[in-house]
Amino acid sequence: MTNEITSNAGMYGEIKLFAGTAIPHVAEGISKYLNIPISGRDIIDFPNENIWIRLHESVRGQDVYLIQNTSRPVHRNLMELLIMLQTLRLDSAGRVTAVIPHLSYTRSDKKDKPRVPITARLIADMIEIAGADRYMTMDMHAGQIQGFFSIPGDVLTAYHILKDHLRKFLPKMKNPVVLTVDLGFAKKGRNLAAELDIPIAFIEKRRRAKGNSAEALSLIGATEGRDVIIVDDEVDTGGSMAEAAFLAKKNGARGIYSVFVHPVFSNPAIEKLAASPITHLIATNTVPIPPEGLKTLKKNRIVDILDISPLLGEVIRRAHEGRSVGEMFDE
Repeated sequence: MTNEITSNAGMYGEIKLFAGTAIPHVAEGISKYLNIPISGRDIIDFPNENIWIRLHESVRGQDVYLIQNTSRPVHRNLMELLIMLQTLRLDSAGRVTAVIPHLSYTRSDKKDKPRVPITARLIADMIEIAGADRYMTMDMHAGQIQGFFSIPGDVLTAYHILKDHLRKFLPKMKNPVVLTVDLGFAKKGRNLAAELDIPIAFIEKRRRAKGNSAEALSLIGATEGRDVIIVDDEVDTGGSMAEAAFLAKKNGARGIYSVFVHPVFSNPAIEKLAASPITHLIATNTVPIPPEGLKTLKKNRIVDILDISPLLGEVIRRAHEGRSVGEMFDE
């Protein structure tokens, strides 16, 4: 596959790439894949913590892609995203696409208790009002969040990348089985197990009445003497993944693979995962992992961090040319 851009989108001009400060490694990877430089901008933090942004060149009539995460520090990065979107819109960009590998607040997707917000809807509204014409993101916590956006978007999944990487290890595994961290992830786990042609098991857990923690109660399925692949969409505080690993080990698991998309790693996730019986951890670089945290995780296990830049770069290329994204995944 050639990475050369063939522009059929004359109404939007040429591709312009801009990047915030949250996820520079992914922005650089996309730039390298497309062979298009990241355009210059100034981002200045004033003493009063207000953010000021200025573009180095005009984007009038251009097809602009802004690469910026809303991961930690969440609110600083979110404001940077919104201000950059407005800056691009006010400079008369032909089309502005917000490329957000990890979108925060996606767990706040419903009013499940009295007197609580639906913050995911608020974030979607803010992105649109700030100036985005389209959005791209990866593996939202809940699919219905797509309905909160009134603008079109590409909600991508990294499981094609994770699946292809796992296939390298399958011949060496002993009777592998996919294990989901809870019943809510059963459908995605079942799809992965079907594509890998291996069985599936589930963990039943209950979320505690107060707080954001949950307790693993029982394991449904066979893990005795098997290599277990524990899957989830993201690891936040690490409690669910670590408990799943301990429960799998208690039920006779051999090797334990931890596979997920977003390494959010709020405290004390690194410590929990490092103390768990996980033997191989596989994630993507949708969220930057601090070097010292990565070093800690690598002490007693293999850690593979897969690059999403080529996937995002190819989707950007197809969006610019007006070509199908689903064709990439035979959809």
